[in-house]
Amino acid sequence: MLPVVELPVVQLSAAQATPEAVEYTEILEAEDRPWVTVVWDDPVNLMHYVTYIFQKLFGYSKGKATELMLQVHNEGKAVVSSGSRDRMEHDVQRLHAAGLWATMQRDS
Repeated sequence: MLPVVELPVVQLSAAQATPEAVEYTEILEAEDRPWVTVVWDDPVNLMHYVTYIFQKLFGYSKGKATELMLQVHNEGKAVVSSGSRDRMEHDVQRLHAAGLWATMQRDS
């Protein structure tokens, strides 16, 4: 038979938010926001070429690529991908290599 061991009683108080904890939480939430790649309208590239690039680089269907291209054309920009900062940097580089104007930013 095992001996009985008495454990000390621990009283828990209500959690209090300190300024440091609040700031840390806000930083973590900001770091959790994904990055996005934005393609901007330009006067050079033809609409069917932009659709083709969206299909080839991102694997979008013709319908989805056309929808994004029309958003770029009509609204001046469209978010074409989202994810980690490194991945979005890579997507921007590929779009630049294809001759499109693209930037990246934190998702809002």
